[in-house]
Amino acid sequence: QVRLTEFGGGLVQAGGSLRLSCIGSGRTFAGKIMAWFRQTPGKEREFVARITQTANTVYAESVKGRFTISRDDSRDMLYLQMNNLKPDDTAFYYCASFYFGDNLDQPASYDSWGQGTQVTVSS
Repeated sequence: QVRLTEFGGGLVQAGGSLRLSCIGSGRTFAGKIMAWFRQTPGKEREFVARITQTANTVYAESVKGRFTISRDDSRDMLYLQMNNLKPDDTAFYYCASFYFGDNLDQPASYDSWGQGTQVTVSS
């Protein structure tokens, strides 16, 4: 497993931007698919974006064109640039590394979850 820590969340007005960061331990991001998920109270954890070892990216339809996932393996860092934020983006955001499974959009396929960072978007 990879130990992960997220930061960069906060309160922002609709239309604003935030940049989330996730730092790993032991320079272990290299060779791993990394992803961002989010979760609101009473709902299941939702896939947001993922990035492969070679920087191929996939986004949930709800964030496509607004969010950008990127990585810097040399610094063991993962980022999520969030632009044009909407109230529906309000959630606790988590980063995670892929572990095992054939569905890369499901939380069950990932391990090494961070503690999360809260993003709140006001209308």
